[in-house]
Amino acid sequence: MAFADNLKQLPPVAHLAALQLIDAAGNVAATIENKPGQAGSLAVYAALADKHGSINAAAAQEGLDIYAEHTADSHANPGKHPNIDRLIKIIETAQGFTVKLIPA
Repeated sequence: MAFADNLKQLPPVAHLAALQLIDAAGNVAATIENKPGQAGSLAVYAALADKHGSINAAAAQEGLDIYAEHTADSHANPGKHPNIDRLIKIIETAQGFTVKLIPA
């Protein structure tokens, strides 16, 4: 299934302004905002965090499946899709993130 179709299956994120990825040291490693160009990733990461309790290797693998055709594009063009690149790195390093949801 294509990313757009997968996205339709995820819970809505209108109630979120953003989410923060918190590393093992307690630092904010990244913020994904609810704005054009990031709202799809916000939905993916929020759904993964809800299901897995964090963004760990299992969540990252599921995320790559959700991103569908964009995952292949990310492999071919490193840096083009930073939120997908992050999931790939989580799988490679087994170092994930806890998630802090920021209400709208």
